[in-house]
Amino acid sequence: MATGVSGSEAVRVKPQEKFNFFQDERVRSVFFQILTVAIVGWLAWFLASNTAQNLDKRGLSFGFEFLDLVAPFDPDFKLISFTAGVDTYWRIFIIGILNTLYISFLAIIGMSFLGFSLGIMRLSNNWLISKVALAYVEIARNVPLLIQIIFWYSVIYAVLPRLKQSLDLSFGAELAFLNIRGLYVPWPVLGDLLWMTFLALAIAAIATYLFRRWVQKRQDLTGKSFPLLLPSAAILIIFPGLVFLLTGSPLSWDIPELKGFNFVGGASLPRAFIALLIALIFYHSAYLAEAVRAGILSVNKGQGEAAMAIGLRPNKVFSLVTIPQAMPAIVPPMISLWMNVVKNSSLATAIGYADLVAVYMQTSLNTAGHAIEIVGMTMGFYMITSLTISGLLNIYNKRVQLVER
Repeated sequence: MATGVSGSEAVRVKPQEKFNFFQDERVRSVFFQILTVAIVGWLAWFLASNTAQNLDKRGLSFGFEFLDLVAPFDPDFKLISFTAGVDTYWRIFIIGILNTLYISFLAIIGMSFLGFSLGIMRLSNNWLISKVALAYVEIARNVPLLIQIIFWYSVIYAVLPRLKQSLDLSFGAELAFLNIRGLYVPWPVLGDLLWMTFLALAIAAIATYLFRRWVQKRQDLTGKSFPLLLPSAAILIIFPGLVFLLTGSPLSWDIPELKGFNFVGGASLPRAFIALLIALIFYHSAYLAEAVRAGILSVNKGQGEAAMAIGLRPNKVFSLVTIPQAMPAIVPPMISLWMNVVKNSSLATAIGYADLVAVYMQTSLNTAGHAIEIVGMTMGFYMITSLTISGLLNIYNKRVQLVER
């Protein structure tokens, strides 16, 4: 007698799968990753061992012991103290890094402000303003940066006066001077209690940030705006200012004075520094201007029209609606431009500014040798700096991407 099995009681037997290496995606991907790492590691080992053998055949050594050797030269521009014949090549490396970061930082700030201004000017309804901005952008973008650096260096040499006829930039106060050798400005001398002023400034900055958060939260809940600029400025100025006065104004200034054939005291920026800074700002701001213009044009006009319809003033529409929505399109090219500013500062060697390439990869290499180590350290610095800039701006880019949602 046959017995039937209902559908609910039937047990499905899954067919047995056969393992196939070439069809298993997970196994295949892991295998190729391991293979890639092995090939890269083998190439690195081959290059390192081959280089070591070739150096050994030529009687050369590989290592970083030379960094502890005394450097026989003195950089003409430095942000920290250095004594030739006493300090080491490691300190030369630090001086080159600081000089590169110093001019790159100032150039990034200058090109960012100028680039945003030019990008907005390119969209101006005023014919003259838009055409002047267009001419600036086209000239700056189509002339190689190296030629611009040499041009500004030559212009400074031809236009600025000699040492005895220095321009007084302080309008008769004799505090800041500009001449063919460079810019001479007062230098602060810090007192013992100045740290209290810096602490007060940090507290004021935190208070300003919290106040801004409160204003934004209040506006989101009630829809009413609250003055932000003046209270923030008052917090940042009044509180640290009171602390500075109560601690006896622990800050004085070292004023440059002309004695003999040069200025003594204060701080000086050489002509090469000024020329390089102007060229970096002039060149990269033109590219940023086009990125800003493209970002603003990418925002739908209806956004601005809707904001105007609810009563916002044109400046509020621009700052609260247009620019926040344009930033996701502006930030990616701005990341590349900031990185290019740091890397292109190495062209300073053409006019003698003491950046990392000039004082370390050229002068130090000529005196100490060890080309592989010196060039490798220089490449590593630029790589780490570029990756740091890219990482920080990518974090900011992720934040501004939320604005459009």
